[in-house]
Amino acid sequence: MTDSPNWATVYPELLLLGMACVIALFDLVVKTPLRGSTYRLTLLTLGVVAVLEAMLATSGEILHGFGGMVVSDPMGAWLKCFASLAMMVTLVYGRPYAGARDMLRGGEFFTLSMFALLGMFVMISGHSFLMIYMGLELLTLSSYALVALRRDDLRASEAAMKYFVLGALASGFLLYGLSLVYGATGSLNVPVVAQAIADQVGQGQPLSQVLVLGLVFVVAGLAFKLGVVPFHMWVPDVYHGAPTAITLMVGGAPKLAAFAIVMRLLVEGMLPLAIDWQQMLMVLAVVSLLVGNLAAVAQTNLKRMLAFSTVAQMGFMLLAFVAGVVGADQGNMANAYSAGMFYVITYVLTTLATFGVILLLARDGFESEELADLAGLNQRSPLYAGVMAACMFSLAGVPPLVGFYAKLSVLQALLEAGGGIYVGLSVFAVLMSLIGAFYYLRVVKVMYFDVPTQTAAVRAPLDVRAVLSVNGALVLVLGIVPGGLMTLCSQAIQTMLARA
Repeated sequence: MTDSPNWATVYPELLLLGMACVIALFDLVVKTPLRGSTYRLTLLTLGVVAVLEAMLATSGEILHGFGGMVVSDPMGAWLKCFASLAMMVTLVYGRPYAGARDMLRGGEFFTLSMFALLGMFVMISGHSFLMIYMGLELLTLSSYALVALRRDDLRASEAAMKYFVLGALASGFLLYGLSLVYGATGSLNVPVVAQAIADQVGQGQPLSQVLVLGLVFVVAGLAFKLGVVPFHMWVPDVYHGAPTAITLMVGGAPKLAAFAIVMRLLVEGMLPLAIDWQQMLMVLAVVSLLVGNLAAVAQTNLKRMLAFSTVAQMGFMLLAFVAGVVGADQGNMANAYSAGMFYVITYVLTTLATFGVILLLARDGFESEELADLAGLNQRSPLYAGVMAACMFSLAGVPPLVGFYAKLSVLQALLEAGGGIYVGLSVFAVLMSLIGAFYYLRVVKVMYFDVPTQTAAVRAPLDVRAVLSVNGALVLVLGIVPGGLMTLCSQAIQTMLARA
């Protein structure tokens, strides 16, 4: 651990903040309908930030700043790098859609997305309850505005209102829980909180009731942000009601930040209480897998189906956190948490390509969000049908696509934990995946075997076509050779645990 100058820990964030302000001012003189100059400058900024984060990650250094409130480590740097790339891809896919729906009258689509990404960065780097909460609020406030960006759409306005009300409730849960933990430990800094809890547990004292209650509220707040049952009620409404480009912005990169704050708060901050929070996460994972998959089967709207699919996928990811600590044995933590990190990165990758195809099929005045809208897509565009099919097979966990190895790594972590309960969870997860395969394969069946309702060829701008092709290829390539990304996740998690 090295104490470097404070600013060295946050210079990518400073660049992102500065350029967001510059782009907001620069956009005032941009008059083109699709905001081409603003778009290119935004992508350039995000690309530079991603490169800076990758350099920080590969250096392997752990930097602390601002009195321990901020940490820069390989896990956080990689997550921020992937979040930047995910936001770049989201903007590439979303710009034609937003332009056709008069959402680019100003540069808010780009500047708000940059501020949302900055909130994710603060969440990922936060090593203090205060910083984590500030990042969370910056992300959520930007997301509320983005969901309501299409001001003349009643459905989007309704979704934004629901998102705001339930998001405020979730923030209240988390803030109340963090304040109780602060009251029980006397500190806002994550490492100090962990040490205070370890001292209580090590001395054999009964746990403070305030601390236990705080832990319950913290887990509930995190569950809201992850969108797992029973705190999932906002997910289908926001996914369905928001403009599709914003749906991708809400359902893509923020999942990486949500994984990071679970790691920061529960693993780094409350590891001595792992037996308690693992039991809560186990219940959340089981009911999310059950409700998410069963509800998705009944959906005919593609966005609502993917919303319930997200609930189930996040439930599967939480199983990795359940397997970290077995009794007093912490030997499985690196394996389990790296599986969770691998899972969430590959999920975001697949989600980007899935919504990329949906956005591509949408036209001015027509939302391609019903399952029937994909009918006969293979006859209109074999390339895009192939990308969508690869994504559906990956989400279903079919080899050799990357989703199979993501699920396999979580199941291996469960089985290596040993014990009947973990074997039972593995069997249950496999059964739920089989149910999930039904609605994913239904999409493939509609694309390849149903009579097309549209006959026009699918056209896409060059940048969208190129990025979507690479995105779809990565879903396949990372499934064939997953070792590099798995090793990256494993090394990042091991470095974080060694420090903790």
